[in-house]
Amino acid sequence: MFGRKRDADAPEPPEIEESIPPAMRLAAAWSWRLLLVGAVLAVVIFLIIQLRLIVIPLLVAVLLGALLVPFVKWLMHHRWPKWLAVTVAMLGTIAAVAGLLTLGISQIVRAYGELEAQTLVAWEDLQTWLLDGPLHITQAQVDDFIAQIFETIQADSGIFISGALSVGSTLGHFIAGMLLALFATLFILIDGRGIWNWLVSVMPRRSRAAINGAGEAGWSTLRNFVRVQILVATIDAIGIATGAFLLGVPLAIPIGILVFLGSFVPFVGAIVTGALAVFVALVFNGWVIALLMLGVVLLVQQIEGHVLQPLIMGTAVKVHPLGVVVAVATGSLLAGIPGALFAVPIAAVANVMILYVSSGVWKNQAPPPATIRSPLWTTVPQEVRGFSRRKRNTT
Repeated sequence: MFGRKRDADAPEPPEIEESIPPAMRLAAAWSWRLLLVGAVLAVVIFLIIQLRLIVIPLLVAVLLGALLVPFVKWLMHHRWPKWLAVTVAMLGTIAAVAGLLTLGISQIVRAYGELEAQTLVAWEDLQTWLLDGPLHITQAQVDDFIAQIFETIQADSGIFISGALSVGSTLGHFIAGMLLALFATLFILIDGRGIWNWLVSVMPRRSRAAINGAGEAGWSTLRNFVRVQILVATIDAIGIATGAFLLGVPLAIPIGILVFLGSFVPFVGAIVTGALAVFVALVFNGWVIALLMLGVVLLVQQIEGHVLQPLIMGTAVKVHPLGVVVAVATGSLLAGIPGALFAVPIAAVANVMILYVSSGVWKNQAPPPATIRSPLWTTVPQEVRGFSRRKRNTT
């Protein structure tokens, strides 16, 4: 009476298929694909966050490798042995970072007493201005404000106590991460090409040419980014430190070091280090010099944003400024300072790799060989290599 029941797996009748608008079918097709891609990205981000103690040192090692690999190749081009070139690059980097930190910390420790005294004087002057100035704030209001600050600190004392108890664990994680970054950088300098070829060799054969070409394009972009970022950070540090020195602001060298290090965190680092320079000028030299110091900071940042970034960084990163802002904001939201630090290079490398794959240039290129012999293989004892060959022959 009602006809034969339709099989659940049978296709839709033509009249039902035709009743669905083409735009709806297209939107449905895109929707499930976007949901699938979003789910995969969510899983990847979740794993990265869970393994951040391993991922962050490895990313640091990749950045250091992008900086030091060209230097090692340059030394080898001038007839330096590879082991000596790698040793000089590693020890030189460690010595440079340690020297900057030692110089900055020693200057701060030397001026800590005077900085504390000047800060108290500045606070007393601020209190006097609040009481006698145009705001007509009473002493009771100032005392209430200070009492509220202390109450907030006492209410959140559990956070400070738990943070103090976790200092040992955090220090241990930092040391372990630093050692992992150094060892990973060492192996990248020794056998970076072999490591990359091995990663490509485990991929499906038909995708190796695309992955290899995209990786090389991304690596070239990363090298350009690191070199340009160091150049921009150096110019910022020299400009702000020179301005502080000419204005008679103390701690000019530590300010320059902090500006150099902070420049590697886009936007956030410049704001924090610039505010610190203005604060030191206000405490030691008064509000007139502080305003002049603020003008120097703004001038240097404007030169960086409107001259250095478009002319130098734009050619290296090839990411729109809006994309940089979104990447930094997303990285900061997901992983804090490390996320802001790695957001721009990851976005730049991903952009170049996606454009390379979508261009189809790799279709005319031969894929890399499936079997890769690493230079580290030569360090394996002859007996082990002979056993491996015999085993392959028997199988």
